[in-house]
Amino acid sequence: MFKSSIRKKLSIYFTLLLVTFSLIIGSVFMLLFRNYSLDLNKNDIKNKAVSIAETIPKYLEGQNKGMQGFGMYLRVINEIENSDIWIVDENLNLITSRNYQNQRPYEYRDLPDGADKLVSDVLLNKVVFSEDFSKLLDETSLTVGVPIVNKSNQVIGAVLLHSPVVGVNLAIKEGIIILIASTTVALLLASALALILSRYFTKPLVKINEKSLQLIDGDYQVNFKVNQKDEIGQLASTLDILAKRLLIAKNEEEKLEKMRQDFIANISHELKTPVTVMRGSLEALVDEVVSDKELVKDYHKQMLNEAKFLERLINDLLDLSKLQSLEFKIVKREVSISDVIDEVVKSAKKLAKDKDIEIEVIREVSDIRMLADYQRLRQMFMVVLDNAVKFSKFGSKVTVTMSKDQIIIKDYGEGIEAEDLPYIFERFYQSRFEGNKVGTGLGLAISKKIADRHNIEIEVESSKNIGSSFIFKFK
Repeated sequence: MFKSSIRKKLSIYFTLLLVTFSLIIGSVFMLLFRNYSLDLNKNDIKNKAVSIAETIPKYLEGQNKGMQGFGMYLRVINEIENSDIWIVDENLNLITSRNYQNQRPYEYRDLPDGADKLVSDVLLNKVVFSEDFSKLLDETSLTVGVPIVNKSNQVIGAVLLHSPVVGVNLAIKEGIIILIASTTVALLLASALALILSRYFTKPLVKINEKSLQLIDGDYQVNFKVNQKDEIGQLASTLDILAKRLLIAKNEEEKLEKMRQDFIANISHELKTPVTVMRGSLEALVDEVVSDKELVKDYHKQMLNEAKFLERLINDLLDLSKLQSLEFKIVKREVSISDVIDEVVKSAKKLAKDKDIEIEVIREVSDIRMLADYQRLRQMFMVVLDNAVKFSKFGSKVTVTMSKDQIIIKDYGEGIEAEDLPYIFERFYQSRFEGNKVGTGLGLAISKKIADRHNIEIEVESSKNIGSSFIFKFK
């Protein structure tokens, strides 16, 4: 019946809560009902006793003349009210209907313990209630004592009216039966309602659990589809966001892995090629296959160029590794950005000259000064300017604009494909541009790391066959 543990617990807790609530309410109700019933009974017999006390002063004041009439009055009242009426005069003489019947009359000494206190209080003009007469009357009774006051406003006796409380107890018993029956029916209906509500409450949780298991299995395209404006709905929405982000992370991981594999393949090729060339050249020289001096010189130049390429590749890898480590400290001093730009442009002019490319420096401000590592900033700008020249067309132009809080390096070359633009700063990444085949894919990644360590933001704007702009924003 219960497939969900939480559903079972909710039903049990809800039912226990209802039972506890019913017991508390029932107990309070019965206590209040009993007190209310007794108060009604007290008020009723008090009114009767007061009425009797108002009509009998003439009998007590003229006992020698009307005692027979008084006895008849007591018997009539007893029969009408179904109550036992006793009169105690100021001399503590006890008068009951038994005094006028063939029964042994009660005497004052027959009264139970506590009766003296009750009669004394009544003779002091007080209305008093007691249940101490129940044993004497052989049934549970409620007694009210009311003073009898004459025309001179003097207390001349007391009316003791005994009323059995059987009716009250019976009403309470019936009330208990009705309460138990109604509570039982209510609990049954509430239990059924608890099952329905717990099922409604746990159904989305069961669904969330099932979908979460799919997430564990790697299905990140799962959709929880729980449309509730409460905490459960918020949980489902959060998990939907989590699934989407996991899917994005998975795609990025696959893309990064592919980039890493491409890089390893590329770097292996880049390492293998110069090593193969150098080995072949050395073998030819050692075996004296080549003896011509000019040809030997060419072989030496070729091996030197290959060694320089290997050195550059290894240095790039080391730089990237260092910059990624937070433990690697960059030594910052006050640096003139204008001096850095001048040195970078001077270094890039040789490559620019070979392609007949003009490098123009535009200064909107005379200088920018900041705390930085001079050599690292030079390396950062050099990578970007070198790429700008490398990817520009023959006879074109590259501009370096220095304004108040930014440097812009702009070329008018091939531009960057829109699909490549988001990934150009990622390590191992190389665009598919024909002129970029000899690159390692580490230059821009190194530049980005240097910029991050100097709190510099790099933005890129590029259009295919129009050119690219690298914007360095100083914060």
